[in-house]
Parts: sequence; C-alpha cells; structure tokens
Amino acid sequence: MQRIPLRILALSMLLYCISSCQKEPIEPIYEPVYPAGFPPIIFPADNAPTAERILLGKKLFYSTALSRDNKLSCASCHLPQFAFADTVAFSEGTAGSIGKRNAPTIANIGYQTDLLFEGSVPDLERQVFVPIMAHHEFDFDINAIAERLNEQNDIVFLSQKAYQRPPDPFVITRAIATFERSLLSGNSPYDRYVSEQQPYAMSTSQQRGYQLFLSDSLACATCHSGFLFTDQSFQNNGLYEVYPDSGRIHFTRKSEDLAKFKVPSLRNIAQTAPYMHDGSKKTLSEVVEHYAKGGEQHPNKNPVLRGFSLTEQQKNDLIQFLYALTDTSFCQNSLFLP
Repeated sequence: MQRIPLRILALSMLLYCISSCQKEPIEPIYEPVYPAGFPPIIFPADNAPTAERILLGKKLFYSTALSRDNKLSCASCHLPQFAFADTVAFSEGTAGSIGKRNAPTIANIGYQTDLLFEGSVPDLERQVFVPIMAHHEFDFDINAIAERLNEQNDIVFLSQKAYQRPPDPFVITRAIATFERSLLSGNSPYDRYVSEQQPYAMSTSQQRGYQLFLSDSLACATCHSGFLFTDQSFQNNGLYEVYPDSGRIHFTRKSEDLAKFKVPSLRNIAQTAPYMHDGSKKTLSEVVEHYAKGGEQHPNKNPVLRGFSLTEQQKNDLIQFLYALTDTSFCQNSLFLP
C-alpha cells in the first residue's frame, strides 16, 4: 500500500460516499474464528461478512482486471506465501512503473486503523481506491473495472448473491475489504506459548529473546505492543537524517509529523523482508543493528531510541524471538489462496 496524492484521496472519499447510499445490508451468515487473545473485528454496518462476500472479495483480490494493463492484481504485491507482503523494496506497477513505498503485510489488516504508512485512509473500503487510482500501481478507473467485471459471469453471479446487485464500485470496494478482514493470523509459536500456555512452544533462545524484547533497555515493546505488536502510532525511528519521503506530514501538514510513519506489526516479520517503509533493511540482523546504534539524528526521532548493546548471543536470541512470531499455517492456508 503506497502513498496516495490528496486529490485522489478526496475523489475516492466522494465516490465512497456516493456509493454508500445504496441497499440495506443482508444479514451476516459468517462468523469469523478469532485466534486466542484476538478481539472481534468491528465490521462496517453496510458490509457485514458473509461467505459469499468473502469468496467474491477473494476472486477480486486475485483478479488482474483491476489494473489498466490487465496484468496485475492485489496479490501481485501482497504475496500469500510471504504473509501477504512483497519481497522487494518497491513493487512494480503497470507498464513497469515502480512504487514509492514497501508493500507491507496485510495479515490482520481488519484491526488496523488509519491505513497506509501516513495514515491517510480511515478504512479498508476506501483503501481499495488507492492502488486502483495510483499511477505507479494499477493506474485505472474503478468504473472501467466494473465494466470489465460485468462481462465475467461468475463474478456477476457472486455479486448478486453477495450484495444483490451487479459488480460496481460499491461491490468492488466492499468485497475486497471483506476478504482482507478474513486474513487472520495468530497461530505462531509465540501465540501457543503465551495465549495457549504451551511452555515448550518457544525455544529457550526465543524465550530469552522475548524477555529482551520486553526490557526497558531495548524498549521494543514501547511501540510494538499489544496482540498485533504495534500500537498503531506514527513514529520517526531515525532511519535517515534527511528523508526522501516526507511521511505523515504529507497528509496532516503538521511539522511534528515530518518523516513519521506508521509503526508496522511484527507478526510474521521473518516472512516479510525487506523492512522499513522504503525496504532499505534487507534482514532482521540489519534492523537490530540499526536500533542498537540508536538511529540517525532527526528532530522528530522517538526519544526512546537511545541505542543499546547486545552480545552476539543476545542478538541471536532477539532475532529468534522475532522468528517465533511466524504463523506458518497462515501462509499456507488454502482458504486464502487463489
């Protein structure tokens, strides 16, 4: 998910509001199965989950009809085998265009607020407009997408079953959002160790790394807290002294938000390299080294980033703990695959 110009954001908001004035939602017949320790997701009043809506959203998520050149889908940048993240710093869009930010994992995206690295989009329904309209992504028009989809009998059939109407902007945005909210990941060794109280789910090295992660000296859990391992705040982590990407200030226009980006979830972090908003760190070892050094000086850098010293064993323990956040069943779940 990339940065979106404000003019496109404003247009997407208008389209969203217009398309919302439609039929009443049907009664939900699907109850998500939440991992231990996960609260229920709050669904929009006009987009309660059903099996048909999830299936339609899944088909659209993997459909190349969403891009101008009919070659790219959501899954082109959010690869299921890598926890729905990409493996390159910047994903390739239509006609060889290159994105401007790293495509993050969308596991557990239904819990996220203030979407995108700058927090400019309030919900998943409106986020769908971002890759569609961005020139370096799908570079297309949602009404033209609807025309394409209305020529596909299986999509039309599912759309009528799910929303009692043919595929249109209302259906496209809400179906994809519903599928994305079904991407729940909470079956890692850490989850079995903490939520299910299985004492041997994490190795002794991972348990030591967990204690380091929680320690005041490292302060990892200051921002990477809660069941998602993110407090969903916006922080500057001292990645650069001068940032090519202005971050949250692009949206808020507030000087205190210069070069601040949303704190990412650490779940499945071992599957989602490269790291940082620009994919500039290739390995978890590089990430740990960055924080151990305290980062570069920047006026908005989070003051908890003071640096720390670790032995090689401690560094390995910390990285092993991060590996313990990997939910292998999520990456292999056939319910999420095309």
